[in-house]
Amino acid sequence: MGGADADTERFRNRLDNAATYAEVWEIVKDTVDFALQRRRAGMLLFLDDLPIQLGAYHPLGTNNIVLNRVLVQIVEAEGEPRNVVNALIYNLLVHEYLHALGEVSEVAVREIVARVAEKCFGKNYLAAQVAVKSPWTLLKGIPPQAVNVPRRVMEIVKDFEKTDRYVV
Repeated sequence: MGGADADTERFRNRLDNAATYAEVWEIVKDTVDFALQRRRAGMLLFLDDLPIQLGAYHPLGTNNIVLNRVLVQIVEAEGEPRNVVNALIYNLLVHEYLHALGEVSEVAVREIVARVAEKCFGKNYLAAQVAVKSPWTLLKGIPPQAVNVPRRVMEIVKDFEKTDRYVV
């Protein structure tokens, strides 16, 4: 297997087998570094019940990403296999990571997400297809008004990023 094929296979296997947000996050950072030679450490992940139209957000000037826990739970409740759930989480996190790296334009970030996913996973891999189409393609036509989740307290994902440094 050639170098590019070996890298693609390695990224695919890691994402297919990731069992935690932290494992998907490491893949996000590694794929962005591989495709764009850019990296940032010290990020925190929060889970919150956001409007269904919002997948995640990165408050500019912070080291935070807030992920819509409802979207993840909808895909999990559909009985989707782990690789589908991971494709959703990967796409939402890589999008916000690019914002954290300084990309402000939504249009540019969507294009870059697709470019990174296609380079690292190949065009026919689910995470790349979701990047090109939209993470909402995984919701299988569930209308936003059908989702009625009581608001819960935002939670921080413990041990999200491995770091030896204190980040302010």
